Amino acid sequence: MERLIVDMDDVMADATGQFIDYYEREFGIRVDRESLNHQDEGHGFPDHQHIIKQFPHRPSFFRTMKRHENSYEVMRELNARYDLFIVSAAMEFPRSLSEKLEWLQEHFSFLTWKQIVFCGSKTVVHGDYMIDDMPYNLEKFNGEKFIFTAPHNLHHNHFTRLNNWNEVAVRFL
Repeated sequence: MERLIVDMDDVMADATGQFIDYYEREFGIRVDRESLNHQDEGHGFPDHQHIIKQFPHRPSFFRTMKRHENSYEVMRELNARYDLFIVSAAMEFPRSLSEKLEWLQEHFSFLTWKQIVFCGSKTVVHGDYMIDDMPYNLEKFNGEKFIFTAPHNLHHNHFTRLNNWNEVAVRFL
């Protein structure tokens, strides 16, 4: 069975939307998602960069992210057809370990604990395919690489792009 590696933040979970929501609660300003296009992750918000960088350190940041549209249905089918692993960098934000696990258990209850890998660097991961939003995670991957569209990666064009979960389904199912 072919191995498929799927990232969590900004692939399964809407991390960009979480930053937008936190920023609005903190400053009363709703930032348009499109205004973040072609900006590095966490950039593109008016001022307050030092506060925005603290959002992932706050309790419940990772636990309360929304699930990307159609991700549940497609992931369920992928789980039946592939040796599926969720691989998420979690060491930079230690609180995220338990929050990400709880989030996955709630939103993707069909996954087992054996399919979840939290790490500091994804260079140790091997498989046939990887879907990730961060180019640096894909660069050293040994299999076929797919970049999942997020505002911070729109200027990267050296990986096959998947814009949404419908496109993931077309490619892998």
